[in-house]
Amino acid sequence: MASTVLKAGTVTLLVVLAAMVLQRRSEQQLTERLETVLTSLLLAEHKIKTTTGEPRRVAVGLGSCLDAVTTSKELFYKVAIEPPDEEKAKHHDSIKSSKDLAESFALFFSYGAAAERYVHDKMLFKRLVAAAHDLPETNWVLGGNAAVIANRMTMEGCKCLLGSVMSKSTIKEMQLGIIVTNVAPEDDESAEDIHLIMEYKRGESWGDFTAPRANRFIVHSDTSNPLLSSLETFQERLKAFNPHAVVIGGLQMMDNFPFKGDERSQRLKLLNRMLTEDISRDTPIHFEFASFAEVATAIDVMDNVVYYADSLGMNEQELPNLYNLLYYGNISVISDPYPRVATVLDQMRSIYRTLRKTSDKRKRALTRLHVHTLAFQAILTTRNSHWKNTMSAAAKASLTAHRHVCGSTGVDIAKSRLIMDESFSLSRKKDSQRVSFENNRPVSCWNEDDYEICIAPVLVCTEVFKTAGGGDNISAAALAVQI
Repeated sequence: MASTVLKAGTVTLLVVLAAMVLQRRSEQQLTERLETVLTSLLLAEHKIKTTTGEPRRVAVGLGSCLDAVTTSKELFYKVAIEPPDEEKAKHHDSIKSSKDLAESFALFFSYGAAAERYVHDKMLFKRLVAAAHDLPETNWVLGGNAAVIANRMTMEGCKCLLGSVMSKSTIKEMQLGIIVTNVAPEDDESAEDIHLIMEYKRGESWGDFTAPRANRFIVHSDTSNPLLSSLETFQERLKAFNPHAVVIGGLQMMDNFPFKGDERSQRLKLLNRMLTEDISRDTPIHFEFASFAEVATAIDVMDNVVYYADSLGMNEQELPNLYNLLYYGNISVISDPYPRVATVLDQMRSIYRTLRKTSDKRKRALTRLHVHTLAFQAILTTRNSHWKNTMSAAAKASLTAHRHVCGSTGVDIAKSRLIMDESFSLSRKKDSQRVSFENNRPVSCWNEDDYEICIAPVLVCTEVFKTAGGGDNISAAALAVQI
């Protein structure tokens, strides 16, 4: 009996030891794989130096704001907003009450999807901002798509003209050398609108809801950016600045804003006039797409801006949003937070073909499409177009994603994970070719029709510092490599 027990104990010990050895070996293999991927991405990134030689001039518009970046759960606790019942989580185009806010946040939180909504209730918004002021973990940083893009492109060696209204104190937060078109008087607090960035982590719970990935929910009660208040001055400064490229972003601020009459359309038509009359056809225009909830605004933006851009940037939620707008005239409110590569590629091809067909003497033909997802970066560029260095741009975008989210200048593999599959299909079509992920050549590039596609895996940051501004930094870094 004792012998039997002893044998059983010995077998159990051997099984445990074997499991420990296998686990250690697996962890070592994973570490080696991450190190190889990182080294290869860095080599690809360093092939192109953006900070040497004559700086490229980039005009970036429109607008800026002051971001209050805080933790969603602590903020809701502070203002006594409770999570709704599971079945009551639902989408609202805009926020008119604390109930709307709780229901909308719960829906997007449960999908790990980013969203941005206008708050009609000014008192509610003031209460949220006051609560954010009282939370020690709240960070107050420069925000707004255009301002963040200009900052990043300047860091990457470009010289930027920023179309924005800013106070002198906020301008101090910008990178040196950025030219701001509208400088407000000293201590004019009304010069900056506040955007509230409510962040959450992967696996975080709120009531009955759990977030499948880290992301943010943004609310604002903006009065300046939706009106494109810096447009006229930006337009006036463009010719003298003579940019090598123009970048437009932040138009989602117009979504569900209470405009008077056809004020929104008139402002977008003025922007369109600038794009068509004040910018040479030889100067590429990039538009950073964003999350829209109001179909009329999205269509207005399509008609006046999207059709006049050479390049588009967007995330995994905005890609199907644009796809649905083009093909069905509606908006996809929620989409897969972890889309497959094949799905993204099919949608990119469809959008590319459709927007190429719409070009005529007034419009521009799309020549670049950049989709940034949590797991990978995908860049499509027309061969022999304005855009170059697509492979290095994809690597740069991937590394920028990690650095921004982790809040670091380097990449720490101890804070990294790969969630991209070891191989992927080029399409969802039957019998589509598969591409294997190679650790020592992680950026996959190939030619199709008249364009090239490059896919780069992201070393996903596991210790999130911030998600807000991620897309703007990623897009800007890739653009700096390609202009």
